[in-house]
Amino acid sequence: MNKKEEIQKLICEQKLLPLYYHDSEEISAGVLKAFYKVGIKAVEYTNRGSNALDNFIALRKIVNDEMPGMHLGAGTIKSVVDAEQFISAGADFIVCPVVNAAVAKIIQKAALLWIPGCMTSTEIYTAETNGATLVKIFPGSLLGTSYISAIKELFPNVLFMPTGGVETEKENLHAWFNAGVCAVGMGSKLISKEYLNNKEYDKIGSLTKEVLLILQSI
Repeated sequence: MNKKEEIQKLICEQKLLPLYYHDSEEISAGVLKAFYKVGIKAVEYTNRGSNALDNFIALRKIVNDEMPGMHLGAGTIKSVVDAEQFISAGADFIVCPVVNAAVAKIIQKAALLWIPGCMTSTEIYTAETNGATLVKIFPGSLLGTSYISAIKELFPNVLFMPTGGVETEKENLHAWFNAGVCAVGMGSKLISKEYLNNKEYDKIGSLTKEVLLILQSI
């Protein structure tokens, strides 16, 4: 099994891909450590601020030094330049908000997992024809579980991960997996701004652990 297949399998087994960004390197590191402490082995750090690349480099060092088994991905990658920078910084996988064939080519050349963001059947098809095997359905809350049920049979070789508006409650999580997703991406519902700004890493860890327990029961 190559690295791409290994990480895709891990995300599907974990059933959850936490994603976040904070301007502070210290807070970014605190969140990552909270995730690792409760058993998370794949995290997406998003490229959504001026400190994103520098923070990612710092997080990569922490993962290398202190977190065996952790896979650190880069998210919100929209351009070839972004892709090249974060791949050079040691990204284990790349998540994009859009389907960009040029970006896909760069990621595949690096033999990394590419998770593009899709909303329509045309975008899913374009992603698949450019080599995607796992796609992010965004925004999940707008499309809903019925969309997954309706679209899934058209793409038997593609795995689906809704992101955006996925709730931490048991009923919502069960509904997504019953519809046929392999994992869910969770940002602010899991890592609230309040928790981040107050450095409440234990609360982030506790909530993540609760979600993981629900997911393990599915």
